[in-house]
Amino acid sequence: MTSFGVIIFPTDYSIRPDTFAAAAEERGFDSVFFPEHTHIPTSRKTPFPMGGDLPREYSHAHDLMIAMTAAAMVTSRVKIGSGVCLMTEHDPIHLAKQVASLDVLSQGRVILGIGAGWNAEEMEHHGVAFKKRWRVTGERVKAMKQIWTNEAAEFHGETVNFDPIWCWPKPAQAGGPPVWMGSLSMKSLERVVEYCDGWFPVDSPAEALARRLELLRQAADRAGRRFDTIALGAVVFGATADKCQRLIDLGFTHLVLGQPSFEEHKALQRLDQTAELVAKLR
Repeated sequence: MTSFGVIIFPTDYSIRPDTFAAAAEERGFDSVFFPEHTHIPTSRKTPFPMGGDLPREYSHAHDLMIAMTAAAMVTSRVKIGSGVCLMTEHDPIHLAKQVASLDVLSQGRVILGIGAGWNAEEMEHHGVAFKKRWRVTGERVKAMKQIWTNEAAEFHGETVNFDPIWCWPKPAQAGGPPVWMGSLSMKSLERVVEYCDGWFPVDSPAEALARRLELLRQAADRAGRRFDTIALGAVVFGATADKCQRLIDLGFTHLVLGQPSFEEHKALQRLDQTAELVAKLR
């Protein structure tokens, strides 16, 4: 059965993340996701991947973990997700504690969508070289999973290295919250199989997604991993019934529909329209 969620940049000028999450739960959505950027460099050396000028909300977003916590505290049912958490901008020990704490306080409702990021200057401000972004991301995710699952956790890698530590709380979800890879790159399919629990791309032409799904299946086979252990979610912008149905037909079971960063009244109107669309698909 397909689950339906919504995603919004929670900004200082738009609907509050707690108000948005409560409204989404009231309207029957299954999840609420938030993106993140700690900051946006004023340099425009790195072009916006979707083309054109960078939208205003990218530099006005609330802190991701605070937005997720605000959403969790006013809801009881919806999953609370990151879409995506930029691993190149976080210390893994600190992030492991933040995510575990949120999972406990939300009674096991966290989904951790992750990515490496696209803005070279932004991650370099955090001390991560663009060429090393995926190596850093992989090691940080693996280190966090060690912290979540071991009483005394340690990790020894190229970019993350620590001797045994105690770090509580442990997440409410056994093994930690599911980690979903938010990347469309071909190379990331291997990374999904290696250290993630799901794949979470932005929707693309059906042919491109179908090809990547087949490659993901092949990667799982090579690694001896059952393909059905990999959750398939997708972020959908400009959602229509036809676009969503194509994704469902491909096998995606969790669709997260993009919402604009409007002020409260307009945001709730758009949420009502999205709920009407979802009602036709259920």
